[in-house]
Amino acid sequence: MEGIADYEFVRPLGRGNHGDYYLARKPRRLPVDTEYVMVKVVGGTGQDAFRRATRELKAFAAVRSRFLVTLYDAGQQGGVFYYSMEYVPGGSLAAPAEPPSQGATLRAVAGAARAAQALHDEGIVHRDICPWNVLLTPEGGKLCDLGLAQALMPGATITGISGANSIEFSDPELLKGGRSAPGHDVWSLGATLHRALSGHGLYGELPVHDPLLTLRKVYGTAPSIRPELGPEAAELVAECIGEPSGRPTAAALAERLSALAA
Repeated sequence: MEGIADYEFVRPLGRGNHGDYYLARKPRRLPVDTEYVMVKVVGGTGQDAFRRATRELKAFAAVRSRFLVTLYDAGQQGGVFYYSMEYVPGGSLAAPAEPPSQGATLRAVAGAARAAQALHDEGIVHRDICPWNVLLTPEGGKLCDLGLAQALMPGATITGISGANSIEFSDPELLKGGRSAPGHDVWSLGATLHRALSGHGLYGELPVHDPLLTLRKVYGTAPSIRPELGPEAAELVAECIGEPSGRPTAAALAERLSALAA
C-alpha cells in the first residue's frame, strides 16, 4: 500500500491489533506543525460502524492528557477505515526503536496508566491496552489506539476480529462478555507490564494462530507471574490481575510505577 486518501506512506511501522501502522507525510490540510504522522489502517465495516468509530475517536481526542497520543484525523476510503495520529519515533514496547531499560519500561507503563486514568475520569475505557499501544518517549510513554473493535464490529467477539494477540492482555471477565470497566484496563496494564519486563506472557506461550485455542488456554490456565520480575513489580502485577475490588486505580498504579523506576 502506497498511501490512503491524501496520506503518502513513507514506510510501514508494523502491525498492531486490528490494523497496520504506517509512517506518512502530513497532508497540507492538517493544521499541525510536523512533517510526519502515523496512520493506522483498519478494515472497513460499513457506514454505521464508521460513524460509531468516529464518535469514539472524537471522545478520545477530547480527553486532555500529555500521556495520550494526539489524534489528528479519521476517514474512510474504498471501505477501509483509517485514522492519523502523532508520530512517536521511539516505537512501542512491542517494537521499540531501541530496547528500553527496566526503568524506561516502568516509566512507559506509568505514562500509559496516567493516560488510562484521564480516560476513566471522562467515563471512557480504553479496552485495548497492550505493548503495541504503549509508545516510548524520552519522558516515559504515551497511550494510543482506542480499542475500536467494538465500535467497528458491533456484536463481534474477539475470535472474529483477528485479535488473538490481544487475548493475553485482556481481562478474562471482559473476554467472557462482561461490561467494560476501568478495572479491565488496570488488568491490561498489569499484563503489559509483565510482558514488557519478563518477555513472557501470564499464560506462557499462546497459540495465537488459532484464537479459539488461545481462548481455551486462557480460560483453562491460571495466570502465572514470572519470578524474574522481582518482588515489587510482581506484587504490582498480582494486584492488577487480582480481584476487581482489590485492584489499584490507574492513577495509583502510575504513582507506584514511577516510584519503582526512581
